[in-house]
Amino acid sequence: MSPTVFKRFLACEAEALAELQGKWEPVMNSTALVVGNWLHSYFESEKAHAKFVDEHPEAISSRGPSKGQLKKDFKIAESMIEALSDDHDFNLLYQGDKEVIVTGKIDGYPWKGKIDCLNLKQGYFVDLKTTADIYKSYWNPETREKEPFVYAYNYPLQMAVYQELIKQQFGVMCKPYIVAVSKQDPPDKQAIDLPEYRLTNAMNQVLESQQHIQDVIKGEADPIQCGHCAYCRSTKKLDSVVSADDLLID
Repeated sequence: MSPTVFKRFLACEAEALAELQGKWEPVMNSTALVVGNWLHSYFESEKAHAKFVDEHPEAISSRGPSKGQLKKDFKIAESMIEALSDDHDFNLLYQGDKEVIVTGKIDGYPWKGKIDCLNLKQGYFVDLKTTADIYKSYWNPETREKEPFVYAYNYPLQMAVYQELIKQQFGVMCKPYIVAVSKQDPPDKQAIDLPEYRLTNAMNQVLESQQHIQDVIKGEADPIQCGHCAYCRSTKKLDSVVSADDLLID
């Protein structure tokens, strides 16, 4: 299991299971994914970045007056890289082993993760995140409150799992930091600390939800539909009537 897959099951079990079984392929913003990895590969190593750039010729314009130049999204990616690489404090923080694979078990089930930057000597790790706007708020329909992107995308769960896997593999309890860089022009950037209670709550969420999710994967429990994602919309049938008062979900 990985934090990414686990979070997909938390969002919608039916969609996550269908994707896992190869029955559903969600529509994803492939450009945004490549832009994120463009930045990650740069800070991994010069060799890794050169290889990644070679594997993605779609980043270069092939026609018009901009032929041979980076496309707009990748020019932004370059400015994001520059915003971090020119920052003295970031360079001091981003010291350690890059792209470290960690494995272990949580409550008996195997987990795997990849750490962007792991500094065992000083007891911390760093995860790079790209986002539209670091200070943009997102509505949480469960708490009925606005929250920052870090919580909207449940990054505490990812960090809590990584922290546990690092402890199991290396015997060191490391503190997680997120370094966020925005896709604005010019980019914003921020080092982010996660409160301990957020990490505790996130690990509790894993422990409380894991058995059911594993049962769903093994076919021993029926997946719950969220009712609103692309997969649920594509499989929806008009087998019920709802009150107009219940149409607002967020």
